[in-house]
Amino acid sequence: MTGVGMDHLQRLYAGTDDPWSFRESAYEQARFRATAAALPRPRYAAALEIGCGNGELARHLAPRCERYHGVDAVEAALAAARCRVPGATFSRLFLPAPLPAGPFDLILLSEILYFLDAAGLQALGREVRRRPAADVVCVTWRGPTGHPLQGEEALARFVAASGRTFARRDSPRGCRIDVARGHP
Repeated sequence: MTGVGMDHLQRLYAGTDDPWSFRESAYEQARFRATAAALPRPRYAAALEIGCGNGELARHLAPRCERYHGVDAVEAALAAARCRVPGATFSRLFLPAPLPAGPFDLILLSEILYFLDAAGLQALGREVRRRPAADVVCVTWRGPTGHPLQGEEALARFVAASGRTFARRDSPRGCRIDVARGHP
């Protein structure tokens, strides 16, 4: 089993910078609001969003952060994110890979885990484990993903690899939000 390849990701953004209709979808807007509501703290010094896409979630969360850094594999998505949230930092990263350095106190993984395979989830879990002070928020689609791993299976593998204890939060129908509090 392998994760989603770069060619697939590039095709998603080939004709649009919003392949999932983040800007217009009532579901997506409800998911963004629920993600913001699930954050354990009112403010963060530095957030890292893994798989930031076109920056629509960042637009909702960056105002609560002194610094916001989003990473994604697709340059077209990053260009859209830079336009949507000009005060944030966005850079290219194709997982599995080491995460950007920084004292992040918030790590966001919104509907990204099922894009990875088991080895990629293990690697990402190890990277997150190295940042014990960060709150970690996982948003997971519960329906069919069209990928080898389904959302809840990918989440379970990531949680096991991260060594964190997650608590489930209120979420819109069709997804789940899980949060692990950081500790110094």
